[in-house]
Amino acid sequence: MSAEAPDQATFPRALNRERFELELEFVQSLANPYYLQQLAQHGILQQPEFVNYLDYLQYWKQRDYARFIQYPHALHHLDLLQKKAFREQIAKDEWRDFLNQKQFDHWRTWRVVREPASSSRQELVEGDMNARRESDAVTVPKARFRSPGTAPGSALPTPLPNGIGARRDS
Repeated sequence: MSAEAPDQATFPRALNRERFELELEFVQSLANPYYLQQLAQHGILQQPEFVNYLDYLQYWKQRDYARFIQYPHALHHLDLLQKKAFREQIAKDEWRDFLNQKQFDHWRTWRVVREPASSSRQELVEGDMNARRESDAVTVPKARFRSPGTAPGSALPTPLPNGIGARRDS
């Protein structure tokens, strides 16, 4: 009887884990605009039961659950799917392409640009330990935005429209 007790205790846990994994996989699939279009074209997004299920899945936006999401756009699309107009429009190719392009543009531009390492590969090959330490050092990210009052590509402050020089915060 003692051998059966661990199985009975772990069975609900295994079911909970399976449900967690299935719901996580489904929520993450919502990040794909092509998948959303397929759901709409097959009429699944118009079914009241499915709309209720989407509402139930809102708990994934809580911090304890959101940390498992690898594709954050899934949570944004989950919000969009709460709106009837979006559920109707996503069936159109134009909307799918628009959503896909916006997602791509976000992925393309959100990252921070990093400065290249200061040492060359030749120094590393020659065995220069100082160069090796420099290349192993963490590089400081270079922001993709400029300080207020500076022209693009310039370190000098640009004048304000009234002719007064802009204050440069550093």
